[in-house]
Amino acid sequence: MTRLFWPCVLAGALSACAGGSYLPYASHSLDPLTLNSLVTNESQTNGVPAGLVRAVMMAESAGNPGAVSVAGAQGLMQLMPGTSASCGIANPFDPVENVHCGTSYLHSLLRRYHNNVALAVAAYNAGPGAVDRYGGVPPYAETRAYVVRVLNAYRSY
Repeated sequence: MTRLFWPCVLAGALSACAGGSYLPYASHSLDPLTLNSLVTNESQTNGVPAGLVRAVMMAESAGNPGAVSVAGAQGLMQLMPGTSASCGIANPFDPVENVHCGTSYLHSLLRRYHNNVALAVAAYNAGPGAVDRYGGVPPYAETRAYVVRVLNAYRSY
């Protein structure tokens, strides 16, 4: 539990400092053990390594279920409204729905890029169109840094 608790506390503080917003009416908060169980279950259901889901989630929202990006991405896995709609989720701030949709989307990207984790993660960040257009990780500084951050975190989980 300690391994999950302090990173979640730190992640929440970093999210607040980074300008992430929290919508208290939009979400229920989860304790670290419940969140860990949710990620583990969705990972098994979707055939995605749990460590990869955790790494993406922490890079995206720092564990804040009410996070909203300036681009409009929402919730733990920072789903864009179109992605949420394609999953049919009613509330992108609901951790269960958000992690289910985000993990399912990550699974589809892993399939699309033949289990190349770097390309799937790049597509999660920049979109599959950008990865396809450049034939690899796009030359965007943000995306390249994101891929490195997620892969390093994935190795640590």
